[in-house]
Amino acid sequence: MHIPDGYLSPATFSVGYLVAIPLWKKSFNHLKKTLNEETLPLIASLSALSFVIMMFNIPIPGGTSGHAIGAALISILFNPWIGFLSVSLVLLIQAVIFGDGGISTFAINALSMGFVASFSASFIMKLNINTKYKYFLAGWFSAVASSILIAFVLGIQPYIATDGSGKPLFFPFDLITTFYALVGSHILFFGVVEGIFTHFAYKFLTKLEPKFIEQQTINQG
Repeated sequence: MHIPDGYLSPATFSVGYLVAIPLWKKSFNHLKKTLNEETLPLIASLSALSFVIMMFNIPIPGGTSGHAIGAALISILFNPWIGFLSVSLVLLIQAVIFGDGGISTFAINALSMGFVASFSASFIMKLNINTKYKYFLAGWFSAVASSILIAFVLGIQPYIATDGSGKPLFFPFDLITTFYALVGSHILFFGVVEGIFTHFAYKFLTKLEPKFIEQQTINQG
């Protein structure tokens, strides 16, 4: 879902930065309150894990790609602000060093895969869902919600940026095509992968550090 440079109009990615900057500032304040000798290694490890799984991009029809994110797991273990900032840092490294995602589109990528994914997972966790698949649902929903924002931002480009003949200047596919390709693939495949990853990773960490995970859950509750 990494949007590269050249896919979004300046008007679009400028708005993305205007929205993201104050949110990054708030998430950084949350991080300062959360960091200590116990949380720092886990946050760093989970961010590194997010980096690894996001590097496995699978091309899909509609001019983009899909992959798991890892934001849901960080959001569940800490809070969505930490998830947002962690994924944002991962995306920045990928864009600057590996060219995976653009610099101009960095804010939009961070808002979708960081902010939306993290807060979507947090929303599911706060629902009164008494099921052992709650962590799967949180992961699945986070990926699908993220794909919806990406699909919308890409899909509106042909309507807001065209040349004199009506030809799109940036991303060429319309909303319907983009939604079917991007959101559909995340509902059926990438969201499922994200859900499975979130479920088993959380269960593994619960067994590895039961007291720490329990305390994090109490702090969030």
